[in-house]
Amino acid sequence: MFIMHRKTFIKLSSAFAAAPLLSPLSDFAQQARLLNWAGNLTFSTSNVFYPKTVSEVQSLIKKSDKLRGLGTRHCFNSIADSKYNLISSNSLNNILSLDTVNNTVTVEGGIKYGELAPYLDKKGFALHNLASLPHISVAGSITTATHGSGVKNGNLSTQVRALEIIAADGSVIKLSREKDGDLFNGAVVGLGALGFITRLTLSIEPAYTMRQQVFVKLPLDQLKDHFLEIVSAGYSVSLFTDWQTDSINEVWIKDKVHPDIAYRGMSEFYGAKAATKDLHPIIELSAENCTEQMGKPGPWYERLPHFKMGFTPSSGKELQSEYFIPQKNAVEAILAIQKMGKQIGPHLFITEIRTIAADNLWLSPCRNQDSVTIHFTWKQEWDEVKNLLPLIEKELAPFNARPHWGKLFTMSAAMLESRYEKLTDFKKLAATYDPKGKFRNDFLNQTIYQA
Repeated sequence: MFIMHRKTFIKLSSAFAAAPLLSPLSDFAQQARLLNWAGNLTFSTSNVFYPKTVSEVQSLIKKSDKLRGLGTRHCFNSIADSKYNLISSNSLNNILSLDTVNNTVTVEGGIKYGELAPYLDKKGFALHNLASLPHISVAGSITTATHGSGVKNGNLSTQVRALEIIAADGSVIKLSREKDGDLFNGAVVGLGALGFITRLTLSIEPAYTMRQQVFVKLPLDQLKDHFLEIVSAGYSVSLFTDWQTDSINEVWIKDKVHPDIAYRGMSEFYGAKAATKDLHPIIELSAENCTEQMGKPGPWYERLPHFKMGFTPSSGKELQSEYFIPQKNAVEAILAIQKMGKQIGPHLFITEIRTIAADNLWLSPCRNQDSVTIHFTWKQEWDEVKNLLPLIEKELAPFNARPHWGKLFTMSAAMLESRYEKLTDFKKLAATYDPKGKFRNDFLNQTIYQA
């Protein structure tokens, strides 16, 4: 039996009394403070609201002095945290329309890619790319510039054709790529600073079939000499390394299936050997959670991610950091981190290296540069990791590395402003939609506004 202490009851009763009566939490279990997906962050408030309509979102925003939008809680830093109120997109997860003439789909911001993708596929359509896991919401992914891989593939934010944001005064802001030009480019990767994203219209294309093949132990010398050829060998390519040897542990090559071209799986790839069974990126773990490999064809949404929707992605209990480097500096940056292998190794599960095409979105880490990302999946050892991150950032400083907005980093606001030429313009844009800083939190204050 669960016993609620009197002080706790009084505190919760006061919270209910003070909160807007639109979608209050229905039981005590929901009043417990939320954790993020990996469990490394406890959100700072238990005032969490789950609106089901745009009008409920508007009312909540009007009645709140301070709040933050909350998605699927997959970020590893406090970008979505609030000391005051959280407004979740969890119940705003519907598909609103499919436009087969203009090749777009309009969805509510809380829908997960793992929910949207099967629907699109059944209708004969697809997205151009997906992240490594399908468990994340569309709005949360877009506003943090989350990405997949592929030298010709932009990050997920580049799929956006239009979006609807509820601003600080409760007004509905509608922006589109066609009508709003550079203003639209400023709003897409918005870090939650402009308002709460309720709807998005995404570009779609005809559905396609894919296959993936994995290779093991790619010699580092081959990467030095043939980097662009290696990462261009498929529609989407990922390199996994633990920095402990002179080779890349695994190369995952995902490619579209062409019915008129006979498939012949390669036994070797730049000195790496073809895997003889499905593998997990962390080779010690079972591949049960991973999407199928061995060249077996399947729908695009079952091959582009590394992990299946119904399973725990990656290792589960972990920390993550990621840095974007200009593609032209990729080899130098990789070799700089390779030298840190002995320092990094004890605290690392795996690193993934991916490519992303350039875009023109103001706060996208890929703005105006084809990029390569160096992603670290850490053991949940924050004391050690927080000491390593400044050292890694120092090694990557010559390449003007930009961090992933939703992962762990230590760069200052001044440093970030020096690497984002449109950051000053972004702050002005945010002020037009949120003049009193209703959507600001400690993360934004520390990384955007203290320069």
